[in-house]
Amino acid sequence: MTAPAAGESAYRAPGPGQGLASVLPASLLALGAGLPDGVDRPTWTLPGTRRVVVVLVDGLGARQLSRRSGHARVLRDLDTPVEGTFRCGFPSTTATSLTSLGTGRPAGQHGIIGWQTCFRGALFNHLAWRHGPDPASHQPLPTLLQEAGRRDVTMTTVSRAMFAGSGFTRAALRGGAFTGAETSQERLEGVLDALASAGRRGRALVYAYWDEVDKAGHVHGPDSWQWGEAVEAVDAFVGELLERAPEGTVVVVTSDHGMLDTPELHRRDLAHEPVLAEGVQLLAGEPRAPQAWCEPGAVADVVATWREELGDQAVVLTRDEAVAAGWFGPLREGYAERIGEVVVAMLGRATLLDSRLLRPEVLALVGHHGSITDAETAIPLLVGQA
Repeated sequence: MTAPAAGESAYRAPGPGQGLASVLPASLLALGAGLPDGVDRPTWTLPGTRRVVVVLVDGLGARQLSRRSGHARVLRDLDTPVEGTFRCGFPSTTATSLTSLGTGRPAGQHGIIGWQTCFRGALFNHLAWRHGPDPASHQPLPTLLQEAGRRDVTMTTVSRAMFAGSGFTRAALRGGAFTGAETSQERLEGVLDALASAGRRGRALVYAYWDEVDKAGHVHGPDSWQWGEAVEAVDAFVGELLERAPEGTVVVVTSDHGMLDTPELHRRDLAHEPVLAEGVQLLAGEPRAPQAWCEPGAVADVVATWREELGDQAVVLTRDEAVAAGWFGPLREGYAERIGEVVVAMLGRATLLDSRLLRPEVLALVGHHGSITDAETAIPLLVGQA
């Protein structure tokens, strides 16, 4: 089997109009607003309405939610408008997924390809956005938050105040009003106020971001009691929102990725395994989906070595092979260099990292995501109506 064929058999990205990138397009259509050119029409629909709330619960994977549904009495009773498994794209990580949500496009089109990447020869973190490029130039596509306003839909983001005006927000989720909210109650009131302030046509779209589930999963693991408590808080929030929102409001609950426990026993580290480090200039991406930039002429050797050393712990592809396999969706001209020269999807519970480049807090994390497994790519799409 050729490498691209192996990549295609290992992972198939959401098709046009499917997956996380289709959530805001479906929301705009439910509000009676059109879609901009270049954004695929969703293969599924929401009920027609004048108010939509999209609740993005970071780290709430569909498989974890199903396994621990006792913590989600409201969520488990909501409907889903799709048959089969709803998924995020690759890599299954926040920076990429939220940009797909915001733009309605896959990673290859918006160009935010991973948590960390190589920018001007150094490691660049898309979420922190320190010493990075101009956000609007790096991700020039208009967001659907901006498009909502152009279509007489009152658009509001309700999220932590620290994210307002951040580099990543300006790249991935720019547009509309922003309400800073830290606690569950503040978020609830922020969403309700936004729904009540719909403009002249009475149409409102609210994006509410919830990060506690992801934090609990990273620090304690998705099988921990802390993860369960974090889900219970989201569940109570959604329940109260459905009770208090104006009649007819459609509430959509989804996520950016799932997660799994990754024991240190299964960690592969370039800092301690010289055979894996040979020929590598910089390791970026995620520990579950690393991307390597190599020394001149070393790509083929790195790929061969990693395939031999990692064995059934990983799918190892060159940049061209990953693109040909469709892992990033259609690639926009000029964006190939944003992808590592070697692209890896870790399997099982293994991780691959370079501990010399990561903070101790990252190295101590229990839960990780980013790869192509069902645990990481399957996300919920749940719909309720007030």
